[in-house]
Amino acid sequence: MNKMRYKTSFLLFILFFILCDLVNAQNQLSQKETSTKEAKAMSKKLIQGWNTWNTRSVMSQVLLPESFSINLAIKDHSGNILEETLIGRDHYGSKERVIPGPHAYDGSYTELEFEWHNIKLRVQSTSVNNELYLLVSPLNVAQGDSLIITPRMLWNRKGEIKIDPQMIVGNTPTKNIKVYVNGNNKTIFSNAIHTSLEKNISVTSGNSKSVQYVESTIKTAKLKFETERLKFEKSSEVYNAMQTVLAWTTIYDPNNNRIINPVSRTFSPDWVLFGWDTYFAAYMLSLNNKQLAYANAIAITKEITAKGFIPNNSQYGHKSEDRSEPQVGSIVVREIYRKYQEKWFLKEVYNELLSWNRWRAANRDVDGYLVHGTDPYDYGNSKSRSATLSGKMKAAKWESGMDNSPMWDDATFDSLNHRMLMADVGLMSLYIADCHSLSEIADILGYTNDAKELTARAEKYSKKLETLWDDKFGLYLNKDLVTGKLSYRLTPTLFYPLLAKVPSLNQASRMMKEHFYNEKEFWGEFIMPSVARNDTAFNDNHYWRGRIWAPLNFLVYLGMRNYNLPDAKKDMVEKSKSLLLKTWISERHVCENYHAETGNGGEANTWSDAFYHWGALLGFMDIMEKGYVPTPQAPVIF
Repeated sequence: MNKMRYKTSFLLFILFFILCDLVNAQNQLSQKETSTKEAKAMSKKLIQGWNTWNTRSVMSQVLLPESFSINLAIKDHSGNILEETLIGRDHYGSKERVIPGPHAYDGSYTELEFEWHNIKLRVQSTSVNNELYLLVSPLNVAQGDSLIITPRMLWNRKGEIKIDPQMIVGNTPTKNIKVYVNGNNKTIFSNAIHTSLEKNISVTSGNSKSVQYVESTIKTAKLKFETERLKFEKSSEVYNAMQTVLAWTTIYDPNNNRIINPVSRTFSPDWVLFGWDTYFAAYMLSLNNKQLAYANAIAITKEITAKGFIPNNSQYGHKSEDRSEPQVGSIVVREIYRKYQEKWFLKEVYNELLSWNRWRAANRDVDGYLVHGTDPYDYGNSKSRSATLSGKMKAAKWESGMDNSPMWDDATFDSLNHRMLMADVGLMSLYIADCHSLSEIADILGYTNDAKELTARAEKYSKKLETLWDDKFGLYLNKDLVTGKLSYRLTPTLFYPLLAKVPSLNQASRMMKEHFYNEKEFWGEFIMPSVARNDTAFNDNHYWRGRIWAPLNFLVYLGMRNYNLPDAKKDMVEKSKSLLLKTWISERHVCENYHAETGNGGEANTWSDAFYHWGALLGFMDIMEKGYVPTPQAPVIF
């Protein structure tokens, strides 16, 4: 009888837990359905209106969702034509120079100056009640220079276009669009209108407007935009740089019907998203554009691979199925939530972030340390280097996000398991911080078991990270897992343990005194070089070999905030801001990386894109210090 009662009780106990799991699964499914509805509604709201949505040219205005565009091309008096215009191509074959001006995220005001073949123009636009007002003002032109206005239906969307002497008519399944051109010496062709650049030219949709009316409307829109910018007057020029580069890199991805911010328009004629780059863009956008912040965080998270990780890159026709990138997703998502407090956003990305976290521990652990790797996969007929180099050392380096860093020069590659046998301090620190952030998110959503799992994983790797501290040297160091020796190739990632809250205050103080402020290593007029100044690779000044990268500074800064290091934090903020403004004020560039001795950026021979949004992280620190966004130390509301 007692045995029967015991069995019955045991079965009831098991049944109870099964029911609890089923209820929990049902609740998660219900929450997921709700969050997906919110995400779809937000996306639909974003895909509206006139804006510079076309990634191939900043002088193209597109109306969404119709995909009807007005493209501006330039023809000089010798007959040369520039069809498409991009920012930061001064050193490229087309050699146009674009000075990016104000750009409202919603397209309610845009302005740029353009130089090419001795032609100089100002192009401004606004959208009022979903109607376009476009103004082209010649600043320096020669007789015979002209503007070519070409209407198009983009991305194979349905629609018919007709041009007659009075107007351009675009008939789409949802809207009839009329566009009027006011300019001198117009010549009408079947596919375009050519007009002289001798005087101001206006292009309007809806009804025909005089050039003077358009000038007045543009002036009003500009004043409204400038008034909005005054909200950030304590960091005004830093805000201008950050907001400008983010707004001009906001595009429409027709393949996935979404609005995204690729790192730069010059990287791909379609679109490309990199992992940590896109999360950082979302973080910066969260300052004053909730929808774009959500859209980018969701977009890169939904690029998750079948294996369960966020890829190094995803682009039209290709995704890096072999490798991931630095784990900053949960950190950024938590911080965006800290400001807006909308749980549906957390629910929308939670499962993917948890999958990514679990994948890293299951697939990149060697002897308890985390390493970088690359898993070979069937990439079909792709000829992309991103695909063909999978399973090789170079792809494992790409997973680090620091492609040619000297950290990997002496590392051994395990060609059987496709792992780079170097315990990485930066990787482990970011992973621990990811565990803590995701655990916090799990608690907010009521997933207590997940939170415990993540906390346990953070503790496990924190203990392992402690073994990489060199007490004599005063810094955490990478470890060669073949020889067992610590590596003295010093980079800013060795300060990331501050982000994971692993060092004691005494250790953190030593890291600052002995290494951050060491002029032979990281200190100087411009900081922080991507490898110590006394490293043999520093003078290479090539990509991750010596140049300054904004995300490295930013992550070290976030780590500093976890400790009582006021001087170091202040110096990091001020020097980073000065570096950003140096090139921004002189050239209106926000660069991918910068020269560690001159502070210059965007040199063609160093692989530095001149208009790359994560460069603005150099100024985002100042914006955080001024209190415009909640700091990571602020309480999170459950």
